[in-house]
Amino acid sequence: MKKTILKISVLGAFLFYSGSAFGQKENTSPQDSTKIRELRNSPSKEDNNRNVMLNAANNTSPRDVNIGLPSTVGGITILENDLPVVYFFWPELPNKTWRQSVGLEKTGLLKMEQLSNTMGDLGFAVNSYSQTGTMDLQVKGKFTTSNFGWLQSDLNVSGPVTKNGWTYTAGAFLNYDPSTFKLGFARNVDETKIFRAGVTKYFPENKGRITALYKYADSYNIGNYAVFQYGENGKVTELDDFRIGRDSYVVNDGLTKMKDIRTGQDYWASMDGKSNTTTSHNIDVFGNYLLNNGWNFKFSTRFHFAKTALSTIIPLSIFQADESAGFALASSGIPYSGNIGTQLAMHTPKTPTTNIAGRFSLQKQIGNHNVTVGLLEQYFKINGFTSNRSFFFQTVGAQPQRLIGPGTDSDGFYNYNVGGEYHSGTENKLSVFASDEWKVTDNFSLNYGLHLRNHNVDGEFSLTPRSPGFTFENTPFTKISHNWFHIAGSVNATYNINKNFGLIANFLYTEENRRLESYSQAFDPNTNKIKSPLGALGIFWNTDYIQLISQATLLHRNNYLNRFNLVNPSNSTQAETVTVYYDIQTLGWTTDFVLKPFKGFNLHYLITFQDPVYKNFKFDAFGKDYDYSEKNVLGVAKVLMEIDPSYTIDKWKFWASFRYFSKQYANLTNVLYFAPRWETFGGVNYTFNKNLNVGATIINFLNQRGASGTINGAELITDARPYYGKLLTGTYIMPFTAQLSINFNF
Repeated sequence: MKKTILKISVLGAFLFYSGSAFGQKENTSPQDSTKIRELRNSPSKEDNNRNVMLNAANNTSPRDVNIGLPSTVGGITILENDLPVVYFFWPELPNKTWRQSVGLEKTGLLKMEQLSNTMGDLGFAVNSYSQTGTMDLQVKGKFTTSNFGWLQSDLNVSGPVTKNGWTYTAGAFLNYDPSTFKLGFARNVDETKIFRAGVTKYFPENKGRITALYKYADSYNIGNYAVFQYGENGKVTELDDFRIGRDSYVVNDGLTKMKDIRTGQDYWASMDGKSNTTTSHNIDVFGNYLLNNGWNFKFSTRFHFAKTALSTIIPLSIFQADESAGFALASSGIPYSGNIGTQLAMHTPKTPTTNIAGRFSLQKQIGNHNVTVGLLEQYFKINGFTSNRSFFFQTVGAQPQRLIGPGTDSDGFYNYNVGGEYHSGTENKLSVFASDEWKVTDNFSLNYGLHLRNHNVDGEFSLTPRSPGFTFENTPFTKISHNWFHIAGSVNATYNINKNFGLIANFLYTEENRRLESYSQAFDPNTNKIKSPLGALGIFWNTDYIQLISQATLLHRNNYLNRFNLVNPSNSTQAETVTVYYDIQTLGWTTDFVLKPFKGFNLHYLITFQDPVYKNFKFDAFGKDYDYSEKNVLGVAKVLMEIDPSYTIDKWKFWASFRYFSKQYANLTNVLYFAPRWETFGGVNYTFNKNLNVGATIINFLNQRGASGTINGAELITDARPYYGKLLTGTYIMPFTAQLSINFNF
């Protein structure tokens, strides 16, 4: 299983956005409230898009927007200039080439039906556009720091080159983030550098513009887990010698020993530096041109070339051993007794990927119809992706030490390449799409779209089982060759009963099959079509003081594929990788409103009730059959609430954000769970003048401790009582963190 990253999320944002429709101003409709929400996501007012861009888990990525399904490794989809910043999140994660930056002219949240209609995909997307050249000199910058030593510098300069419409843009983003915990081998948990340079030509008579932009990115990021004592009612207790979010559970030298699955050569990989760094070169050509017949031609093309190396360590279990068990510190040979952590190490040597994409569309207002037709092309090539594997033991505590024990080699590693991965080849997606925003009558609006896609997958993989010490030397590869046709689209209807009150109905549908990544392991994956129908019904009510939507949604998605690193509940030293196919169904109800009772005060409130459950979830492991159908989905709360008050007076703005999550199940049997929790943000901004402002942000200002996500190695246990008082590992929210930013714009 690839590293699972928990993304903090809110289902209700989906219901709010998908409830929007286009209508004329004299008939107040959900589109009016959508415009308010889009303004809240405007890059010109960073605090207004905090609900998407502030992440309670880290500083590197936007938060996910939950739709009642578990979040992916890659989190929320990120678009730049109307194209995904990476073709697929593995092995190149989006945050390795994209960050929220002054080098972006605009950032917002793309509605779910828009992603379905234009990209044929399910979910939300952060939609961003690069800063282009400007007719006047503009200098934008931001400096950010924190009480933990985070240093981020962000600068962009743009201006004219000639008087006939040629302009330039250039920028640099530098991030040196030690996060909130101290590693034993490096200062920074995240180190990212992004440089941009481009030219823009403005066409005469406001016909449009064209931009050519180059971007270079260099990034590595190190993940961390927490050790805690699990107790009754899903509560966790912090250990005396391990602070959640403040201490590192990454082996103190940051090194793992691997066996190259292709050559059999042993080598050492590090968690920082070249062993865990992605570098990429990106060339975008994008813009628009207004044709003489009134059609607006919009285009965006991308040439993206990357080399990705990944180092990951995932905790599997914790057990106790005395000196008679034969464990010793690898660094000194001193015998060791006490708590021991079983760790899975994964390393992908530098792997080249190529992504060539283009999106072209024509848009025009024709009577009561706003029509868009377009073409989308996405080509992806990955050359020999491998994930080398090994297992090792370590002490349990801050900056743990590696151990030598029974069954390990002299460096403390064993089971090389058990579960190792390989695939190589190309994918190509060619799509046509169309949408129409139709004002049928003064009271009735209908928006609909259709996306037709041909998806070709061509490559190779291996069906040979990965036994300990496995390599691909003299091993045959199996051909991959598929060609699939997919349909996606949406229909959204809005009916105004009166000026302020009305009904909304939505239907959305997407299809897909598999990707090259699905062929990484030693089996031929199920390639049956993955279908995701979604239906919703609701009401809206808009006045000068309140904009409200309340809506119920039903979503079903079939043929999930997941690989679990399971630990035998009868013997915690035994681990097995199991592939499971299953479905998920979610029934949800969300109410979302924005309240403006008096000048300067704004309150956003959202509450969601949902019931995501597994369907057809069956597998066998350690010689036993398991069936987890109707169990609750891991890591997804049934009740979500968000309270976002803000108050502006003169040059000051005070804001806060409170996110509530009901209990979240932490293992497949649902006997382990995390107690309900709040995540809190707050801040104050002061505007000196139109050119300069400063902001202070506090993350987790209630200073809550606790873990979240899933409990590694506990997927199969059926009785929680033996785990009370037991040491476990899991993900967590950031501890109390103070951040200061200075923004300037000239």
